[in-house]
Parts: sequence; C-alpha cells; structure tokens
Amino acid sequence: MNRQFRYFWLGCIVTSLSWAFVVYYSLSTQEPNTQPIPHEGYSNFHQRLRFHPKNPGFRHVDLDSPDFQERDERFHGRRRKDGIRNEVLNERNRPNKNDETDQGANDIGLIKNAKDQITREEGYHLYAFNQLISDRLGFHRAIPDTRHQLCTSKHYGPNLPPASIVVCFYNEAWSALLRTIHSVIDRTPKELLHEIVLVDDFSNLDHLKDKLEHYIDAHLPLVKLHRTTKREGLMRARTFGADHATGEVLVFLDSHCEVNRNWLEPLVSRIAEDKRHVVIPIIDIVSSDTFEYQASPLVRGGFNWGMHFRWDQIPEKDLKTKADYVNPVRSPTMAGGLFAIDREYFTYLGKYDQGMDVWGGENLEISFRIWQCGGTLEIIPCSRVGHIFRKRRPYGSPRGEDTMTKNSLRVAHVWMDDYKEYYFRVRPDAKIKAYGDISSRVELRKRLGCKPFKWYLDNVYPEQTLPDEQGHAPVAANQQIFAHPKHTPVKLGQLKHRESGMCVISTKEIHSKGALLKLGPCYDGRQKTSQVWTETDTHEFMLADLLCLDTEGSRRGRAFPRLMKCHFEKGSQEWKWMGEEHNHLYNAASGKCMAVITEEGEKYMSMEICSEDSNMEFEFVR
Repeated sequence: MNRQFRYFWLGCIVTSLSWAFVVYYSLSTQEPNTQPIPHEGYSNFHQRLRFHPKNPGFRHVDLDSPDFQERDERFHGRRRKDGIRNEVLNERNRPNKNDETDQGANDIGLIKNAKDQITREEGYHLYAFNQLISDRLGFHRAIPDTRHQLCTSKHYGPNLPPASIVVCFYNEAWSALLRTIHSVIDRTPKELLHEIVLVDDFSNLDHLKDKLEHYIDAHLPLVKLHRTTKREGLMRARTFGADHATGEVLVFLDSHCEVNRNWLEPLVSRIAEDKRHVVIPIIDIVSSDTFEYQASPLVRGGFNWGMHFRWDQIPEKDLKTKADYVNPVRSPTMAGGLFAIDREYFTYLGKYDQGMDVWGGENLEISFRIWQCGGTLEIIPCSRVGHIFRKRRPYGSPRGEDTMTKNSLRVAHVWMDDYKEYYFRVRPDAKIKAYGDISSRVELRKRLGCKPFKWYLDNVYPEQTLPDEQGHAPVAANQQIFAHPKHTPVKLGQLKHRESGMCVISTKEIHSKGALLKLGPCYDGRQKTSQVWTETDTHEFMLADLLCLDTEGSRRGRAFPRLMKCHFEKGSQEWKWMGEEHNHLYNAASGKCMAVITEEGEKYMSMEICSEDSNMEFEFVR
C-alpha cells in the first residue's frame, strides 16, 4: 500500500478509537438521573429545545441516590426562623422561596403544541385536574416539609405497629395513582410499611388493566392489587381492601395523594398508645390546576345540618401553649379520604356501612360511630399528606341515583336520634326518599352500647348550633369568618399592549364579574382609574382593586381571560411574566399566555400557546 495512504488510514483508525473512548467514558460516567428531556421548555421563548438533567423536584428520580438525599436533607434542614406563628387559621409554614421545590415550576404546565392541549383537556374531562402537569411531574418529586417546627424535635418509640396502606381507585390517572404509591414507598420507614393494598373498583380505562399489573410485578413488590367484580363504591371497596390487609394498622388514602416527610410515625404511634384512637393527618392542598403543594392550616372537622362536612376553627381553649399546635387535636368529624385505625378495632366498630352506595355521608357516619361507641377521633398535626382537591367529582353513581342523600338518610336514622329532624328542616324533600334496610346497623349500635347523639353534641361538638324552623343555623360558636391575608402591591399602572400602544380594559363596567377584556385607548386623568391594574406579591392582577384577572372564561371554543372575584388561591388567577424581556403574561393553570386577537372588529384578550409573537407583549405603564 502506498505510504501516503497507509498513514491516512492509520490516522482514521486512531481518530475512531479516540472518539469511541470519549463516547464510552461520557456514557459510563453520566448521572443516572440525567436524560435529554425538556425541563424548562424552549429557549428564545420555546422556539428551540433546551435540554437539562432531570430535576428531582419534578421528574421521575431515584430517591435513594446520594445526590437526591443530600438535596432533600438540605431542603428540609432549612426551617423558617420567624418563630411559631400558628394562629389556628393563619399558620402556613411556607418553605423558603429559594428551595429546590420552586425551581423550574413556572412553566411545567406550558402548552407547547396541540398534543399538550389535548392531554390537558382530556385530563380535566376524565380526572378533573391538569393531567399535563401531573404527567410531567413523574412519580417522584420533592415537596415542602409543611410540618410545624416543633414536629422536627418529636421522637417516636420503637416497636411501632406496621401498617397496611389501603388505596382504592376508580378510573384514576396513571401518573397520579403511581405518584401516590411511590410517595408512600419513598417516605415511609420500611419497618412500618407492611404492604400497600391497591383496590381497583371496576375501572374501565386501559392503562389500569394489564399495564398496571405489569408495572406492579416489575417494580412494586410491596403492592398487592385486588379488583372488584363490579362497581362497589368507596365504602364497599375499602371494606374489601381492609379484608385483604394483614397489617396491624389500616391507613386509608385516596388515589391522588402525596405523603409528606415522617407522615406515618405520628399516626401509628398514637394508635399504639390506645387502639381506640382513630387518627387523621393534616390534609395539605395540591392544586388541581398547577399541582403546587400548599400547606393547610390547623383546623378540625365539623358538619352542617344538610349533612355536609366542613372545616371549623379550633376553639381557643384548645390552643393555649406552643405544644398544643403539635399535640393531637380532637375532631368531631373527619373529611373521610385519609385516616388510620387499628385493624381489629376497625372490625370491632363495624367497618363501613355496606348499605351505603358509591360516595357521600360515609365520613360523618364513621365519625359519629367512633365517638358514640367509645373511640376518639383526632387530627395529628405532625402528620401531613397532600391531596388533590378537585373542583368536581369526575364520576357519578352507575345508575345516576342521588347516593349522597340516601347515605345521609342512613346516617340520620341510625345515629342521630331525634336530632335527625334538624336534617329534615334543611332537607324536607329527603323525608320521603328511600334509604334501604338499616336493621343491621341499628343492631350494631345496640351491641356496642353506643351513646346517644345528644351526648355527642354536648361532649364532642358543643360549638354546634341548631337550625331554626326554616332550616337556617347561625355560625357555630367561636367560629370566625376567615379573611384572606392582605397582599402587597408590587406594580401599579395601566397594562399596555406594546405593538398597538393600547391598554387592556374591561368590556363592561369594572365591577362586572365575568366580563371579558379588550384593548382600548389609554386614558389620562380621572378616566385612568378604570384602567389601573395592581400586580400583587402573589401574582394576582387586580383591576381598580375590585376584581382579578382570571382564565376560566370561554366562548366559541376559545379560552378568554375575564374578570372574576379574587379568591387568592393562585391557580387560574396566578400570572407570571415570562419571555426573554419578561413581557409575556403566562398562566400556569391554563398553560398559555395572554394574547390579542381580532374578532368582529374588536381586539380581545385570549389565551394562546406562548410564542415570540408581538401580540403577546405587554408592559406596565404609569
């Protein structure tokens, strides 16, 4: 071979070997969590993909990895230093704003294409929450430690009873269900987690069939999947799950939860003290629109005479010392979705009323039964579990019947004695409705020697008030109407569209709820007040300090911003500046940006997929 070509081919071989070594070394030393997936979306406002390592705050990660544990410990180790500020309804224990749980969260709900839009819309239809964000979060994520500061110094004894976690589901979203299961596994001591009993109440979605079974077989040895042979409803499905459980303690969770740090130890420790203690965690809020995890205040359960659960303020007499904010709190009722009970005591008390159907009333029934039959119902403040609070139930009863009324009638006739007449003052129509055979539950009450309902009102819920002849009851004693905290203005002025030079105004009077928004001439002087917007420190946009910019308006198949009463709960009323020049108004609940469109000769505000288009550029002007 010619010497010239010999050296050429030798150089090619050496170069190829060098590149092969570089590629091999790069792949072999790559972090296990690092994959080329879009995290923060697109650079130049989403026209070019930007790739990042997986974010443990929002992606499917290995929580046993040293890197994640180090960051998790570092996050939870940073506690607020502003003292104990729990004033019943006002304590929030918000995490540090610089913590990893807030990083990259701004655009996780960003709709980038038609597929994203379909995922989001189908999710709201099927599950009543933002499936797009849920899927992007994955099965593991860091969440803020929302416990009171004193909880971190609490210690729980050895030999605590192991628990069976019972999770019933019906047509649940894949990501929400698996995140519930993985959060339990990730944040529960192995010695306390006996098993997870998963009960499928006759779901008909494909991903909950073979796909779920294969995933459990491959990844979740502690999970035992059981399926009902027909739609049973919450009460019978939970009883079915409890009958298959073998742990000393039963913990019932909904299928769209995320347990928090050290959540189980306080519950089983209290049960270990006395098997008659039935205990509830504080239920934190996971937004159905943005999936932001928010701390709930310390409140307790009550009920109104329409037989609906409500949250009540805790009497001041029960919160006199700092320790009272972390000690067990007696609660007249439970919300129902999340609680722990000794398994034998659950059976002794009569499990659930098997004559109840689907959903509704079971939480009051078991609450009354616990108290009247010798047990106690307590909220354990150092146990926190996040729960997706949906704005509607995405399913009804199989035959369309009013199960809430039927179930409430069973509660009233078995447990409330003559006080059931107060229910009928509120619901006179219920008197003639059927509620099935209650003889077995009446017999259960006699067998357990349960106390009368008057005893319950006198000793457990003396704050409850009685309705008048028209069914109207005054606010329960010692209850105060909760006022949202005042929000600090950070910007004040007119909201100007850059390209047109016009300002964003209401299509109606500034106090008209539901009004759409359009562009109009920017005013000076006295007329200007109707165009003044205030941006708050919690990202609301208020027009004339009256109504808030909201995203839940729609017309002709399009989404339009509108003015609504301020609820100060973020979601559809939370707006953030985005884009290279921070001139795009982005709403995470909708996943879109505010834009200007022309319709019937008017320039209206609309919600559109975010882009660099100049019709999305706005600014504050004084």
